[in-house]
Amino acid sequence: MQKIRFERAGVEITRTGFGALPIQRISMEDAGAILRRAYEGGITFFDTARAYTDSEQKMGEALADVRDQIIIATKTGAKDAEGFWYDLETSLTNLKTDHIDIYQFHNPGFVPVPGGEDGLYDAALEAKRQSKIRAIGITQHTLALAKEAIESGLYDTLQYPFNHLASEEEIQLVERCEQLGIGFIAMKALSGGLVTDARAPFAFIRQYENVVPIWGIQHMHELDQILSFEQDPPMLTDLQEQIARDQKELSGSFCRCCGYCLPCPVGIPIHNANRMKQLITRAPSEPYLSEDWQQQMAKIEQCTRCGLCAQRCPYGLKPYETLPGHLAFYRELLGSQ
Repeated sequence: MQKIRFERAGVEITRTGFGALPIQRISMEDAGAILRRAYEGGITFFDTARAYTDSEQKMGEALADVRDQIIIATKTGAKDAEGFWYDLETSLTNLKTDHIDIYQFHNPGFVPVPGGEDGLYDAALEAKRQSKIRAIGITQHTLALAKEAIESGLYDTLQYPFNHLASEEEIQLVERCEQLGIGFIAMKALSGGLVTDARAPFAFIRQYENVVPIWGIQHMHELDQILSFEQDPPMLTDLQEQIARDQKELSGSFCRCCGYCLPCPVGIPIHNANRMKQLITRAPSEPYLSEDWQQQMAKIEQCTRCGLCAQRCPYGLKPYETLPGHLAFYRELLGSQ
């Protein structure tokens, strides 16, 4: 399996990474089997977060005995130094390790800096001095903050959404990270699940030698597909038609399912309800036509247009404006069944 070196972070990792957000949805046994298969298949980079419920514990159970053979990245969503230390110690315990290779600030609404009132960056420096973390990273969904972070000279890695739907500005962000020696970790390679065929994003991302995608994997067949690409990589020249189709349907203002719009005061599952049309038309529709989903979608009628979802959305979307259209499409589809 091909490897890459993140110069500032001082780590060498496989160009295929494992995104451990989805394993929080499956059992400890199933997660363990997938994680071990990933490791045995050659993947050495595993990304998780304190916010991913029991993902860290599952990773710790599955991979503790090969800890010295892998690179672990996790994240803290702490707002201050006290929360930082609590999260770090919890992660170390969960992951059954004495250090985190890449410790990331999890999508903060600002760029932590030394001397800040929040104390976050100073805490990270102290944790690094104590050898509890080895590199300091940041994740972002907001382009302006991502640019600010990499130009600050303070961060060893940036984690940001990147795939074959990328804008020119996002491609420039990747190229600037390469110039600065900053490792680029690509999240949302499958656009939050809207892209169901990984060939196009894999081929597109593989063009950029400083980018490591963390594939969100929940099922063994998903992992097997990604691993197969290392032996028989899809060719970008063969996928231009699919890329053009995805760009036409998905580029621009669509929900990436990051979930930062939540919680909704009236319980609307905004992150999925606001992309229901894409989900139903780009994936098998049956799971989304269940009685439970009908009840969830009906909550849209209770929307008060409070605007909280728009305030929280890192992509500048206004879900309260588009949700009624998704509900109308959904009910029209139900009526045709």
